[in-house]
Amino acid sequence: MSDDQSPRPDSHDESTLTVVVAFTMNALIAIAKSVAAALTGSASMVAEAAHSWADTGNEIFLIVADRRSRGRPDDEHPLGYGREAYVWSMFAAIGLFTAGAAVSIWHGVTELLDPEPAGDFGIAYAVLGIAFVLESVSFAQAFRQTRGAARRESIDVFDAALNTSDPTLRAVFAEDAAALIGLVLAFTGILAHQLTGSPVPDAIGSIAVGILLAVVAVVLIDRNRRFIVGEHVSPSQRDRTLDLLSRVEEIERVTYLHVEFVGPRQVYVVAHVDLVGDTHEAAVAYALRALERRIEEHPLVVECVLSPATPDEETLRPA
Repeated sequence: MSDDQSPRPDSHDESTLTVVVAFTMNALIAIAKSVAAALTGSASMVAEAAHSWADTGNEIFLIVADRRSRGRPDDEHPLGYGREAYVWSMFAAIGLFTAGAAVSIWHGVTELLDPEPAGDFGIAYAVLGIAFVLESVSFAQAFRQTRGAARRESIDVFDAALNTSDPTLRAVFAEDAAALIGLVLAFTGILAHQLTGSPVPDAIGSIAVGILLAVVAVVLIDRNRRFIVGEHVSPSQRDRTLDLLSRVEEIERVTYLHVEFVGPRQVYVVAHVDLVGDTHEAAVAYALRALERRIEEHPLVVECVLSPATPDEETLRPA
């Protein structure tokens, strides 16, 4: 199994903490930016306020995603409710696109067509500085969790954030990273406005923030779409699953293996296996059912399906 997906007792709690920290920081930032936008009239500050309010609303979707995805399997949902996380995270990504990107771009274009003077630049700089500190706190939590997964998987942090099966972690990581870049863009636009006296750089800064949010939203939407449709694990994760089966004493070899994500750190396993020895057919069936139950005791495995392998099937090897 991928260590990113390995069953650590605190994995859900850590994701919840990451989202709660992001929600708290974004709510405080959104209020501060809104006040600054009203006092300064800066287009970039308005875009940043819209960005932060969109992020704050999105965190609510992510909290719902984290909670609903923990539902245990039942008769109507034999694979559990893990994919709920991708549905609600999709709503969050769409919200970022509409409430964040669209509003920022629209306001920037409006300012270009009908510019309004801005003032009190000191207030804008102070709020941007405070926002940068708060966003850094939120990003540090998301980065810390993602870095841990990246180290266990021996991959880059950004690859871990993009490919993790936890959509709440991916969303917070991406949104906070975009927020920090957006603050730099807003600062640049406001500073250029102050130095030149022209509102054009400020308006361009608002449009740039909107484009940044749109790109992030599209990436998040695509990743959630892939997991909703059905995302197969990576070759390294497949090899870990194969190793898990191979270490079962009663299994001699594996001839077929299908491992698919059905939620954050949750997979569906289907395998053809050859049991040790030569056993009567009925006994084989009982043995396979017993092995399925044993494998499903692994916190990562939602459901496991094993079937006998024929002698002529090729033995699977690690990639």
